[in-house]
Amino acid sequence: MRAERGFDSVSMREAIDSGKFIITTEVGPPKGHHLEEMVEEAEACRGMVDGVNVTDIQSAVMRASSLVGCLKIQQVGMHPIMQMVCRDRNRLALQSELLSAATMGITDVLCLTGDYTTLGDHPDAKPVFDIDSVQLIQAAKGLMEGHDMAGNELDGEPPTFCLGCVVNPGAEPLEPQIMKLRKKIDAGADFVQTQAVYDPAVLANFMEQAGDLGVPVLAGIVMLKSAGMANYMNKFVAGVSVPKDLISRMKETESKVQTSIEITVELVNGFKDLCQGIHMMPLGWNKHVATVLKECGLA
Repeated sequence: MRAERGFDSVSMREAIDSGKFIITTEVGPPKGHHLEEMVEEAEACRGMVDGVNVTDIQSAVMRASSLVGCLKIQQVGMHPIMQMVCRDRNRLALQSELLSAATMGITDVLCLTGDYTTLGDHPDAKPVFDIDSVQLIQAAKGLMEGHDMAGNELDGEPPTFCLGCVVNPGAEPLEPQIMKLRKKIDAGADFVQTQAVYDPAVLANFMEQAGDLGVPVLAGIVMLKSAGMANYMNKFVAGVSVPKDLISRMKETESKVQTSIEITVELVNGFKDLCQGIHMMPLGWNKHVATVLKECGLA
């Protein structure tokens, strides 16, 4: 199932090889089977981003799959990045889905371990966690070499993937995050997208401590929608810290959208010289991501 129209951006592999400053954004499939709004949200950034992450049962809340979301994004001529978590499938199903994605021309994959099921809307669901994100990257690399995790040869030409992973620059202590990140890169990760960062100093410290990773790092930004949202993240999202001055600005503003855009522009400009790209997590605000990128000169 291929897009009838041509792609309006390069793939992640092409973006990495070009050495350009990489921009990605994110959409989430709905809790239903109508994906038109998700596609429209992605198209708000048409021509401005190198890839569109499609979340995989994000926060353990049941919804349509990342794979079908990627197919819909691909059909309109944009490059999807398929997120894949280890929480819900064993190694058989994960490898099968990777092959299925490759069959459809979906080759950019972000490998994650996944949130625990008790955080979602089906807390009684049994988690799988047969393998973790490092092993998932290794499994994908094995498929690219022509064999599965059991050493069995694949039929025909092996697939090609561009593999991503995540890291939390604000984690304390930071060293375990860097150690696991290096394992992911050694396993075959081609790019890194970070958890949300709201302070250039935090990102600068991470980049200094991590040293030369050999792969591009895309700083993650969740656009703030309210002071309450910022306080919630500070309280419940490990390793994410929204500075008090940003919370005050969101609390006191008469236009939360405009202030959020201004804060995001400041963050992007503050991150530009520290990393190799930006990963936007707009939570339904991709039309405002377009404004941010234009104001930062990245459109």
